[in-house]
Amino acid sequence: MTSDTSSTPAAVARSDSYYGRPVIKAPSWSARDIAGYFFLGGLAGAGSVLAAGAHLTGRPTTATALKVSSLTAVGLSAAALVHDLGRPSRFPNMLRVFKPTSPMSMGSWLLSAYGPAAGAAALTAVTGRLPKAGAAATAAAALLGPVLATYTAVLAADTAVPAWHGAHRELPYLFGASATGAAAGMALVAGPVHENAPARYAAALAAVADGAALRAAERRLGTVAVTYREGRAGRLMRAARALTAAGTVGALLLGHRSRVAAAGAGLALLAGSACTRFGVFAAGIASAQDPAHTVGPQREAVERRTTRSQRKEAQ
Repeated sequence: MTSDTSSTPAAVARSDSYYGRPVIKAPSWSARDIAGYFFLGGLAGAGSVLAAGAHLTGRPTTATALKVSSLTAVGLSAAALVHDLGRPSRFPNMLRVFKPTSPMSMGSWLLSAYGPAAGAAALTAVTGRLPKAGAAATAAAALLGPVLATYTAVLAADTAVPAWHGAHRELPYLFGASATGAAAGMALVAGPVHENAPARYAAALAAVADGAALRAAERRLGTVAVTYREGRAGRLMRAARALTAAGTVGALLLGHRSRVAAAGAGLALLAGSACTRFGVFAAGIASAQDPAHTVGPQREAVERRTTRSQRKEAQ
């Protein structure tokens, strides 16, 4: 006696791949190292942009704090990357090649250019020496900052991982918004209340952009978007939304009145940004492990092309 199992998840998996096994190999990246690298790089890059703004608008305490935090963040992100690579010598080896079509190659060179600029900006701000050189370093770090904050999205989307590659157009915007929220949170934590108006407005804009980018990514992903809503990724993304919303509301309503409230809002924004990066990472791993998310979009694309061809022939 046999039973109909065509509607079971296992049967669906078997129809999509050989014995339900993954079609692609999930990245062997460590979540702590690479998702942390995504978050810290974004914090550093966006922090340099806000630091330059604070520098130009006469907010010296906030500017110095952001320059120091950006230097710290990029140092930790580089350490996380080297740790995941396994051997420190692998990083300088990547600098032996300059390949514009490779996100990994460009990322290595970007870190090598941004790090010294961020270091010089922080050092001159803390010591008060060489102000002109410090201003130049601040400007250089601010120019490279947006690229540093978003290039990791390109790096992820350049893989075959469905939840990343399928959202290759929206992922840089999501990473940029998340990075801006983190930098605004750092400014609220480290800067005085009378200097935090730009950070509060940046937090609000980042929250709106973050939500819009995520919704756009989920629309484009179609059925693969479920990886952002279920399991570990779903929990992290829900936490990210709650923390970002709480941090934004706290910053706008109380951040200009209370140092404690501003710091609390800033910490919530930082945690929300971190949850976003770790959530995106978890969604990617989940999509690579499920063969339906690899084969399904390919079949849908074939069906769309077939439908368009049939329509053209009918005309």
